[in-house]
Amino acid sequence: MTTSETAFSVHRERNGPIETVRLVDAARKMEVCFAPAVGNMAYAFTVNGKNLLWFPFAGPDELETHPIFCGIPFLAPWANRIDGDAYWVDGKKFLLNGALGNLRRDGHQKPIHGLLNFSPAWMLTASGANSFSAFATSRLEFWRHPEMMAQFPFAHSITMTYQLEHGSLLVEASLENHAAEAMPVAIGFHPYFQLHDLPRDQWSVHLAARDHLLLDDDLIPTGAREPVALADPHSLQARQLDDVFGNLIRDEDGAARFWVQGKEQKITVEYGTKYRVAVVYAPAGKDFICFEPMSAITNAFNLAHAGVYNELQTIPPGAEWRETFRITPTGF
Repeated sequence: MTTSETAFSVHRERNGPIETVRLVDAARKMEVCFAPAVGNMAYAFTVNGKNLLWFPFAGPDELETHPIFCGIPFLAPWANRIDGDAYWVDGKKFLLNGALGNLRRDGHQKPIHGLLNFSPAWMLTASGANSFSAFATSRLEFWRHPEMMAQFPFAHSITMTYQLEHGSLLVEASLENHAAEAMPVAIGFHPYFQLHDLPRDQWSVHLAARDHLLLDDDLIPTGAREPVALADPHSLQARQLDDVFGNLIRDEDGAARFWVQGKEQKITVEYGTKYRVAVVYAPAGKDFICFEPMSAITNAFNLAHAGVYNELQTIPPGAEWRETFRITPTGF
């Protein structure tokens, strides 16, 4: 279904058994596709037919059958690792229940990336297009799901909007706190990007950060920091990246801009001001790089309780947290 006769349009389609949404900018030959019922995950952002998202499947139906991280996963109610099966908020200890079957664990058996990575609980609530953009909004009412509330007992709703505009994709997330007490914010995104005009080891990377956070053997921040010592730009041939960065370098508009560059192709990721931490992941032998906008550092709840981390954001009762990040491709 086309919702506009302009160059921008929105289409609701079926990809096998999965309903998908496709945003189109015909003038720039750009399209964005996402599947609300598979974690609301965007799996394609194409320019002139080239997908700048790493997605090793033919469609979202294969992803649903064989769920792995790719595209643009959403990480909530916490991103990255928690250092055990419990966390602290406002002096209270909350236990995670592995028997519920909704915890994802890393190689060290630490709970990682929250509860919603491939969740079918998202519902498309609005979409539209005009002469300037095409958008689609989905909502997940976390408070309605007992198996989610058992792990993170803060009643809230999440709204996410994908908006194709001005030659870029804007991704907005908002959290509404329905609880009677403040709710901590440690969400993030884990986008997987790829270039097509040079081998991965010849890509160069700009890291818009001053601080490099030191990690222990379980990849948990120790609280120590050091200045970023990598070259600018950093060549992925020099070393792989799986690093946490803070004290982001922001331009006059408040955005921190990370980018990866090939021969001509370039992807820039702009972090809004409430995304205060950047994880950058470019493992050896893999043809992707992840610039991950994070609202807090890894293990933020427990490190804040220990007095090691003092930047944990919270949402007052009845209030809303809202932020965006933007993906801009050039040279495709």
